[in-house]
Parts: sequence; structure tokens; C-alpha cells
Amino acid sequence: MNSSEESAVSAMSAGRSALRMGPAELVQAAAMARRFYLEGKSKIQIAEEFGVSRFKVARVLETALERDLVRIEIRVPAELDAERSDALRARYGLRHAVVVESPSDGADESPDPENLGEVAADLLGELVTEGDVLGLAWGRSTIHMAAALDRLPPCTVVQLTGVYDAGTAERGSVEAVRRAAQVSGGEAHPIYAPMLLPDPATAAALRNQTGIARAFEYFDKVTVACVSIGSWEPGISTVHDMLSDEERAHYASLGVAAEMSAHLFDADGRRVGRDLGERCITVEADRLRRIPEVVAIAGGQRKAAAIGAVLRSGLVTSLVTDTAAADYLLTESRPAPRPALERADPDH
Repeated sequence: MNSSEESAVSAMSAGRSALRMGPAELVQAAAMARRFYLEGKSKIQIAEEFGVSRFKVARVLETALERDLVRIEIRVPAELDAERSDALRARYGLRHAVVVESPSDGADESPDPENLGEVAADLLGELVTEGDVLGLAWGRSTIHMAAALDRLPPCTVVQLTGVYDAGTAERGSVEAVRRAAQVSGGEAHPIYAPMLLPDPATAAALRNQTGIARAFEYFDKVTVACVSIGSWEPGISTVHDMLSDEERAHYASLGVAAEMSAHLFDADGRRVGRDLGERCITVEADRLRRIPEVVAIAGGQRKAAAIGAVLRSGLVTSLVTDTAAADYLLTESRPAPRPALERADPDH
């Protein structure tokens, strides 16, 4: 046997002996692993306790992994899809992306708004800090989110859009604002007015009314906003359902693919039909763009293309969606979205 062969055999023997630990070594390795992984002690602290070097501790911890004394698992709740969430965040340049399992393994084209709302409520519990101004736009998903809220630090809550139907205001966005303010213990600034008005003059007059004007004054102070997204079809867009057949046809001819807070977007994320905004009680798109954190809640196959369009607009920084929409968004061939993260640091 030549010298190189002897060296190789020696190295193999050393490797095998490192894995063959005696009972004392096993007990020590288990103790060190417990200190490091469960008790959160540093390698230096462990080295001092056991009277060895920190390099020895590092080797023991590595061997503990190799011998299956320690098993590291990355686990999230079953309804969350961590892999899709991370892929979606990276592809669209989002600050946060949370993907939940679609109902019936994605067989149903409709999302589960209650499940999306619950996850979004937990996300807001993470993102909102004391002293923030939280803005809530009309949308079924945001209403479910507000109903699911169980923790928020003290903050002011302001309504960002008028209501879908004045007759149901108490069960819609007004109640969502009140609910969020109740949970946080902060002030509530609701808007008692329809989202869509017959003409720009009526909308302008309402914006000057005391209560509505007070809410609008807070728009520039909003630090975290929560919005919904609709695709341009019946039952999927609130604004679409408010318009006449002639008006729907007009905006469809402009290439509308998505709607968010009464702002319309084509498939590439460009705003179209800006005249509609003049008739609406809603936060302006330029103001939305200045908000550090804008969280959109939307899911389902029927909304997937619309979600992509809004993401390309650069108005949204974070998204809560489901696997049905995520699968479409991760495979669509549209161009990359505009970056939305060059905003003020949300950890203001």
C-alpha cells in the first residue's frame, strides 16, 4: 500500500471513529445540543460550562446532527405553504407574501375569504406597531380580516374608501374600521358615504363634508393599509357591479383587467379609466403609493390574473393569497412587476 492509499484509509478511519461515540460522548453531546438548540445558549457559554473550547463544542454539535441525536425540522401550520410563499415574494419583489391552502385542494375556483381574512389578521398583528395609522379599504376580504382581528397595538384606524351600499354600511367597511379600532384601543375614522357617486360634482361635495374630510386628512398619515383586489367581471369586482352595462363596456374597451379601491388597471399594471376616480370616495393612487406597507388580500383562480396586474402596478408591498392564485402567479409569462419596496422603512 503506497503512502497516498495509507492517507486515504487513515482519513476514512478517522471519520468512522468520529461517528462511533461512546456513552459518555453521547451524553455530553446530548447535553450540549440541549443547551444550544433548546436553551439558546451560545457556543462560548457551553464551552465554559463543560471546560472545552468553542471549536470542540461546534464539532460536537455537528456530530450530533450527523448521528441523528438532533433533528432540525422547519414546520409551519398546515394551512400555510412556505415554499410558494417564498417563491412568490421573490418573483414579485414583495416585502411579505403568505400563501394559504386553497379549499378542496384548489378544485374550487373561489377562494376561502374567511381563511384568507384570518391569516391577514395575524399578519397585521405582526406589521402594525404602536402609533401607526391603519387604513382599511372596502372589500369582502378586508371585512373578514377585521372580524378575525384579536390583537393590535394602539393605533388609529381610518377608512380608505366609501361603502359598497349605504344600507349595509354597518355590516361592511364601517364596521371593519370600528372593529379594528376596538381591538387596538385607538381612534376610528369611518366614512359614511357610498364609494361610487353619479358624477364628479357630487363626489367633490361629499369629500368636503366634515366627517369625510377628517378621514381624508389621515390618508397621508397612513403607515399600513389593507386592500382587496377584484377582477373585471360580475361578482368579483365591487365597482364592476356598481356600474351600468354601458359603463362596464366602456371600461372593458380600455383593457381593464383588475380593480383595487376603485382604481382600474390593465394586464400590465397600468392605470386606465382614471375618470372613474373622480366619481369615487377613495384614497388616491398617489397616496397609496406613498404608504410604506400596503397589504393586499385576494385569492382564487378567477382573481389570479387581476392579482398579477395589481402587483405589476407597484402599489402593493405585501400579499395574502391562496395556492390556486399563487400557482398562476408563479407561472404566468407577463413581464416583471415594478419594484414596490423603495418606500419608507415600515419599521418607522
